Amino acid sequence: MGSEADDEGAPTRRDCVKYGGTVIGGGLFAGCTGDRAGSTPDSPATATDTATATGTAAGDESYTVTMAPAGEVEFESVPEDVFTILSHHTDMVLALGRGDAVNAMHAPGYTQSLYTKFLERLDGVSVDWEGLYSSWPPTKEKLYELDSDVHLADPAKVATADGWDEDDLAEIERNVAPWFGNTLSGTRQSPPAGWGEEYEYYDLWEIFGRVAEVFRETERYEALAAVRDSMMGEIESNLPPADERPSAAQVLFSTSDDGMWGYKLNYPGYYAAHTRPLGATDALADAVGDGYGDDGRNITLNDELLLEADPDVLLVLGPMTEYHDIAEIRSGLEDDEVTREITAVREGRVYTQGARRQGPILNLFQTEMAAKQLYPDAFGEWPGYVDGEPYPEIPAGERLFDREAVADAIAGEL
Repeated sequence: MGSEADDEGAPTRRDCVKYGGTVIGGGLFAGCTGDRAGSTPDSPATATDTATATGTAAGDESYTVTMAPAGEVEFESVPEDVFTILSHHTDMVLALGRGDAVNAMHAPGYTQSLYTKFLERLDGVSVDWEGLYSSWPPTKEKLYELDSDVHLADPAKVATADGWDEDDLAEIERNVAPWFGNTLSGTRQSPPAGWGEEYEYYDLWEIFGRVAEVFRETERYEALAAVRDSMMGEIESNLPPADERPSAAQVLFSTSDDGMWGYKLNYPGYYAAHTRPLGATDALADAVGDGYGDDGRNITLNDELLLEADPDVLLVLGPMTEYHDIAEIRSGLEDDEVTREITAVREGRVYTQGARRQGPILNLFQTEMAAKQLYPDAFGEWPGYVDGEPYPEIPAGERLFDREAVADAIAGEL
């Protein structure tokens, strides 16, 4: 692609992608006409919440897909080069058999180091994302250079980056490719000024259903959703009564100092899609009270506050990447005169988790691991994670979801 100068003058080759009344910041993109189609409201996270009626034929080949905040976007062909920022969208592209189509993501080294641990258990599925453009915050110049077919990123989120305004978003959509993504549903975070009327919140699998429509991959989506539906049915039918469930806390430790952050287990949004359905008591909720994370975001913790919360189980984000070490974290907790008194530390229930910015693949694995970590009597013992190793091998009879069915869906063997 050329430079920003292409914003002036004749239509570009991107006119093969039409924008059906997309609303941004309260005004229509230049050159767009028509009404914005509505989006399905958020609903409880179930595997059968598909994106029905969001992809409709608009001609012999073209089709439209709708999701807030981008609105209705019309495509004349399936996107081949895909720009992403946050890994929930990247995961979705991978789950639809298009991992090699991704040309950008935030922190590609970190993301690859995490995903390779899980993909080891999916026969034939792998990624090679090393060296991709680290896309947060993005630059217009790089987006022109990448010349993607779709920007699978939330325009309301991009609008918060330095150097971006409505005109910049419209320019990239007009000259390069449309925006199509939803990120603020992760914690039901309030949208930035000018986006409130356009924003709707979805659960993880609703977003995935709409992304699948973009790539005309509804069958792959339905196959993966059926796997999750089966797993959730087993989990829901075997959860112990609420008064017999442990308390838990989900935390992330800093890699540069002694800082740590806590995250809500049961908050609406896809960041908690692996813990909310399990219904454990959130130990931090009582300890922190009303200050527990505006818009569901992280809270800053210290040793004393974590001891006050005193979780029975401590879920630690990050050690499945190469940037954290669970053995070192456990040793630090056991050696500290304050944290050694935490029930989870004393009883050896400090467990590895992956990441909150999860797509469907990570969600399947993380839900399984959290279920075993919280309820070993109901779902089988968690075998433990060894630093640097893949997701642990679990005997076939003790798995909560079918690995072969997932790998087949990703490969298109339906």
